[in-house]
Amino acid sequence: MSSSTASDSADRIDRVYTRCVVFPEQLEPDANGLAFVGADFAQPTIVEAYRRGLFPWRGGPEIPWYCPDPRAIVRAGALHVTHSLAKRARNAGLAVAFDHDFRGTMLRCATTRRRHEQTTWISPDVIEGYCALHAAHLAHSVEVYLGDEPVGGLYGLTFGRFFHGESMYHRTRDASKLALWALSDALAAHGFELIDCQVPTDHLLRLGAEAWPRARYLASLTVNASAPSLHETWRSWRADCLPQWALTP
Repeated sequence: MSSSTASDSADRIDRVYTRCVVFPEQLEPDANGLAFVGADFAQPTIVEAYRRGLFPWRGGPEIPWYCPDPRAIVRAGALHVTHSLAKRARNAGLAVAFDHDFRGTMLRCATTRRRHEQTTWISPDVIEGYCALHAAHLAHSVEVYLGDEPVGGLYGLTFGRFFHGESMYHRTRDASKLALWALSDALAAHGFELIDCQVPTDHLLRLGAEAWPRARYLASLTVNASAPSLHETWRSWRADCLPQWALTP
């Protein structure tokens, strides 16, 4: 897809969003953050959900949409990375790429086994919906490679100056941390402000995430809605913290 075609597609999705009301005006998340069950993974639905502070997660056959309280937020460029992590990454020969294998990154997120999870919420419908948004340059991926082998990565969506992380995986030590580090580094270089990491964990807090009350996060979304969006491919992006993977764009 050409840059102009992708931009036109992204603008069209934005226009559709203004006419698309899938979720109730008043949402009342429960104690676990579950705010709504139902809807679909059509592009306008996904766009509306994230702009309302919702994201899909594990649950039953109907789609559960969550808005947790508090919310895990990392300020772009402010990830806490130890010198030992940086040294291990370079010694291991790991390298980073952006938007080179979005579908593959989603598939590996879906198939990587996780503790305490028997199934994945990243269904074929989820993959197709997000891949359509990737084609319009609203969804992006970060990939970490060891030689030619993908060993870690993440994906998510951008609106305004926010990146909404959706899932990550690693198949070698530190690879997902390195993907998040590269993302934070590159987002800061391109004028982004925040990374929404969804649910706070001890791991994310050690990396520098902040636990924002839901009301503060939703207020920031309202302000961000008027910020200009960068609906463009990230294939030429670089992160100074890691070598660029040697793949011809």
